[in-house]
Amino acid sequence: MKIDKSVVRSFSMFEKMADADVEHLLSLAVSRRASAGEAFFEQGGAATHFFMLIHGRLKVTQVTADGQQIIVRVVHPGDLFGFARALRRPDYPGTAVSVSESLALSWPTELWPQFIDRSPHVAVSALNTIGERLEEAHTRIREMSTQEVERRVAHTVLRLARQAGNPEASKIRIDFPITRQDIAEMTGTTLHTVSRILSAWEGQGLVEGGRQKLFVCDMKRLQSLADSEKH
Repeated sequence: MKIDKSVVRSFSMFEKMADADVEHLLSLAVSRRASAGEAFFEQGGAATHFFMLIHGRLKVTQVTADGQQIIVRVVHPGDLFGFARALRRPDYPGTAVSVSESLALSWPTELWPQFIDRSPHVAVSALNTIGERLEEAHTRIREMSTQEVERRVAHTVLRLARQAGNPEASKIRIDFPITRQDIAEMTGTTLHTVSRILSAWEGQGLVEGGRQKLFVCDMKRLQSLADSEKH
């Protein structure tokens, strides 16, 4: 399936790139679709390709040494992912699973140096992605080290609302299927704890849940809760 350059022009990696360069990069790409639950690659697998998400949402998970699965990143349209070569790794550090019907462009890993040489925009996009991932990782580590669970969950829900929220009536809908287990894996806590917190928030009118759905009903109050400190 050929992707028209107009489809990718809205993404930061391509918006300032010359038409000839966009067409060249697209000519080297192969499009790949994934159904919900299907993995683009798995942790520890050989890093044969790198990708850019065109449509859908992915979660990148890692299994720790003690067997615990954690969600380390959510991939949004326009994001690069799987570029292990830029991290000087021969393998993928996590598993990228589609949480909704998704479409991505993929390129062979050996083309990464050519991409960097031909287009500084790709290098800048990759550096920005790495920087955002590091900043978010540091934030989550700080939250898990210093904050009580309810504040961690509040920060996570707020991040999801800002990164993937769509206004719907007076609420903000997280624009991909999200479960309480997902939020538990993002915050380093248990499903039971997340269920208890979200149920309490629903009673207070902060959020509204459903099967793989989450609506934020009051961003201001949720932000106040995230910022609060209990002694």
